[in-house]
Amino acid sequence: MPRDVIVLLGVNHKTTPLEVREKMALSGGYEQPLKDLAAIGGLKEYYLLSTCNRVEVLYTTDRPAETRKEVLELLFGRAVPPKELDRYVYQYENEDAIQHLFMVASSLDSMIVGEAQILGQLKEAYRHAADKNTSGLILNKLLHKAFFVAKRVRTETRIGASAVSISYAAVELARKIFGQLDNKTVMLVGAGEMAELAAEHLVGNGVTSVVVVNRTLERAVNLARRFNGRAASLEELVDQLQHVDIIISSTGATGTILSKKDLKPVMRERRNRPLFFIDIAVPRDLDQDINELDNVYLYDIDDLQNVVEMNRAERDREAVKAERIVEEETLKFSTWLDSMEVTPTIVDLRRMADEICRVEVEKTLGKLKHFTPKEQKSLEKMASAIVSKMLHNPVQYLKADNADHSIHRHGRINTVREIFHLNENGGKETEGNP
Repeated sequence: MPRDVIVLLGVNHKTTPLEVREKMALSGGYEQPLKDLAAIGGLKEYYLLSTCNRVEVLYTTDRPAETRKEVLELLFGRAVPPKELDRYVYQYENEDAIQHLFMVASSLDSMIVGEAQILGQLKEAYRHAADKNTSGLILNKLLHKAFFVAKRVRTETRIGASAVSISYAAVELARKIFGQLDNKTVMLVGAGEMAELAAEHLVGNGVTSVVVVNRTLERAVNLARRFNGRAASLEELVDQLQHVDIIISSTGATGTILSKKDLKPVMRERRNRPLFFIDIAVPRDLDQDINELDNVYLYDIDDLQNVVEMNRAERDREAVKAERIVEEETLKFSTWLDSMEVTPTIVDLRRMADEICRVEVEKTLGKLKHFTPKEQKSLEKMASAIVSKMLHNPVQYLKADNADHSIHRHGRINTVREIFHLNENGGKETEGNP
């Protein structure tokens, strides 16, 4: 019989609407779902990944059709009709499951291609499976290989190097102007969501202090508290410019709130230390002429969008390289799995041949009493060499890639076992799990 099937069942942000994902019957955390999966008899090894954008169950089984039904019932209960689940739940088996896992680990299947968070989530999920002993020989090796593939993609490509969101683009541009962002101060003018997000990313990349300027001081105070920063009123905007390095403006003003004339004396006071403005307001908050001043850098929402688009094109090119790595590693792992399937038959074949060799050599040596110990050793070596040469072709036949799909690997295994009567000679009756 063939080895157990590797199955991956899942839903994610690409295939399954939020209103369907919300109906999943998973309790919080991993402990209870892993216990519930243990109650499904057909699962041999299993692992669960649950994030805000995807839920996937990876397992080995000899009953893929039956276990699919039971796993889906566990994940959704009766909240979603089976026909709907067929539309929204993806299922991969064997090589396709391996490739999908490697794509996920490498963030090639993420909402933002190249983001690094998914690998940490995979490792966390695997830690729970390992703690509960739900993963075994196959899944342990497969998941460790997934971590290796993700690392290789990060090392050999630039898939995570370029900003593909407005807020990340702001960080990238700030780095180009200032180099390191350590000890820099960012000022938020207004309290728009995109400005907050950009500030989060800047703080996460080294910016040490935040100033929030807003028409409503209470709102400024509340937002500043979130960043352990300080607040100021809109009337203090020009004075505050002397003490900051990066300004993100996103007010709802109908006209400009800062002009070239306002900024000239500020730059003299700053002794021309660079100022980086990001104007993401629509209509724009800042006078475009301020870009004419030395060491003043102004970018608006369109400039940032252009950076994002250029970076997205670069990331798409890097994704092609990453996918090649995934395909290569998928092939390597599939080859390892194939070798695991034929190993018991090769062992039985060699054991049978060695036993025949031993018996016949002993018979011969029993009749040749005049042989010296050295001559006996030579005879044994010759017999062993003959056995190895005789077994070479059957072993290669078992290991060969299946170019002819009409003769599957397990068919070749059964052929060899039948020809050499391995099942009658103490060998395993059928091929089971590696």
